[in-house]
Amino acid sequence: MKKVKPFLILMTVLSWFSLAFAGKKSIKRFLPVSLFMAIVVTLVQFIAKKRRWWLWYGKRQPSVLASFPFTWGSFFASSLWIMKYTYGNFKRYIGLNLIWHLAFTYVGEPILKKFGIASLVLMKKIQLMYVFMILALTLYVSVKYRPPSNINWAM
Repeated sequence: MKKVKPFLILMTVLSWFSLAFAGKKSIKRFLPVSLFMAIVVTLVQFIAKKRRWWLWYGKRQPSVLASFPFTWGSFFASSLWIMKYTYGNFKRYIGLNLIWHLAFTYVGEPILKKFGIASLVLMKKIQLMYVFMILALTLYVSVKYRPPSNINWAM
């Protein structure tokens, strides 16, 4: 895990740094739903820990903190980027999410397992894909049906 730690830190920092290129308008529009999704994914991590769906090999307690670089780094940033480039075109959104999640599930997960970062325990890869796609649909719906930003809620 010592050799992996710099990689995880770099991954988180680069993910956040990439948002500087997303544009102020996109960040303002999609930041709330990206934050919402990161919170939802953190809750899913707690459920996954309890049900032993997957295991993060971090020494930190709770082990949900070991998933921090993925949840609040790459997942958070990729949610914003995917929304920026696909919002309004549902087919493109689902297609890109499907490709992204297939790549993570069938390429990324074995790499994470090889380097001792994380592995699936009681969940199959296809079930992980279902979880990812449900999260993707939740993200799209949360953007589609959020309240208008021009309403003054503090009347």
